[in-house]
Amino acid sequence: MVLLFRNVFGGLSRQVWLLALVMLINRSGTMVIAFLSVYLTIKLGFGVKNAGFIMVLYGIGSICGTYLGGKLTDKIGYYQVQFWSLFLGGIMFFLMVQTKNYTLLCIYAFLLSLFGEAYRPANTASVAEFSTPENLTRSFSLVRLAINLGWAIGPAVGGYLASQNYEWLFYADGFTCLLAAGLVWYFLKTPHKRKVISKETKAQNKKESAFRDGFYWIFIILVTFYGVAFFQIFTIAPLFYKQVCQFSEIQIGNLMALNGLLVVIVEMFLIYKIQGKYHQFTFITFGVFLVVINYIIFLFTQNYWIILIGIVFATFSEILAMPFMSTFSIERSKPHNRGEYSGLYAMTWSVAQISGPLIGTQTIAYLGYDTLWYILGSFGLISGIGFVFLKRRLGSNYK
Repeated sequence: MVLLFRNVFGGLSRQVWLLALVMLINRSGTMVIAFLSVYLTIKLGFGVKNAGFIMVLYGIGSICGTYLGGKLTDKIGYYQVQFWSLFLGGIMFFLMVQTKNYTLLCIYAFLLSLFGEAYRPANTASVAEFSTPENLTRSFSLVRLAINLGWAIGPAVGGYLASQNYEWLFYADGFTCLLAAGLVWYFLKTPHKRKVISKETKAQNKKESAFRDGFYWIFIILVTFYGVAFFQIFTIAPLFYKQVCQFSEIQIGNLMALNGLLVVIVEMFLIYKIQGKYHQFTFITFGVFLVVINYIIFLFTQNYWIILIGIVFATFSEILAMPFMSTFSIERSKPHNRGEYSGLYAMTWSVAQISGPLIGTQTIAYLGYDTLWYILGSFGLISGIGFVFLKRRLGSNYK
C-alpha cells in the first residue's frame, strides 16, 4: 500500500503540489455557485426566468474571463493572472452579497465570473509548466483531486451555512479566494520572462493558433456538449432537489459533496492504473456516456438514495473523461500558445455555464423537468457518439 501511494503521488513537482493546495483552499469555499439558483429564487424571490438570466450573465463573464485569461497568460505570465483573478474574485463576493437589486446582481455576476474564470487557463498552463510529459495527466488529476476535495468540503459546509443564512456563503467564498490569492503571491511568485520574437516567428505562431486548428475545434465542440450535460448537475439539479424532491439544504449539500469525495478517493489511483493502456479517447468516450445514466435516473425517481446512485455514475463520468480531456488540450499546444489552447478549452465549460442555465430554466418554465432530462441525456449521447467517430477517423493522428 505504501508503494502504491508512492507510485501514484510520487514524482510530482513541489510547484504542482502548491498549485493543488491553492486550488483546495479556493474550492473549499465554492458554496455560492452550488446554491446560487436556490438563493436567487427562494431567498431573493426572483422568478426562475430572472434567476436563469443572472446565471447566463455569469456564463458570459466566464467566457470573457477564460479568453482574457488565456491571452494574458501568454503575454504577462501565469503568476500575475492567477493572483489578480483570485484577489478580484474575492472582492466581488463581498460586493455581491451587499445588494438585492436585480440590475446590480446582473452586473456583479458578470464581473465575478470574469475575474474568477481568468484563473483557469493560467492554472492549466502553470501545471503544464511544472510537469513532465510522463506525469502530466497525474498532475492534472492531483489538481482535480484538490478541486473535488474542496467540493466535498464546500457544499457540505455550504448546506449548513445556507440553512442558517445564505449570506454567509458569499463571505466564506470571498475569504477563501483572498486566502488562495495570498498563497499564490507568497509561494508561486515567478517573474515572467519576455522574449524578443522576430516577425517570422510571429507569423508562424499566428498560423499555429488554436483558433485555426480544425481537429481541436471538433474536440472543443464535443467537450461543450458534454459540459452542458454534466454541469447542470451542479446548477439546475439543486433546484430540482429542492422544488420537486423536497430535499433539505443539508441533503442537497451532501449530494454535491459526494461527487467531490468520490473523486478524491478514486481518481488518482484509477488514472495511475489505466493511463497508457488504451487510447485517450476511449476513456473520454466511456466517461461521457456514463453521465447519461444520471439523467435516466432523474426521469424515473425522486428517491434520495437512488438519486445518490445517479451521482455516483456522474462522478465516474468526470473521473474518466476530464483528466484526459485536459491532457489532450495541453499536448495539442506548444509553449508559445499554451495559454490560448488552455483558454479555448476552458471556454467550453464557460459556454456550458451560459447555455446550461438558459436551456435548463427555460425548459423547466415551459416544458418541465422531465423534458430537460431528455435534452441533457441527448447532449451526452451526441458527445459520446462524436468521440467514437473522432477516435475512429482522426484518433491515430491526434498528436
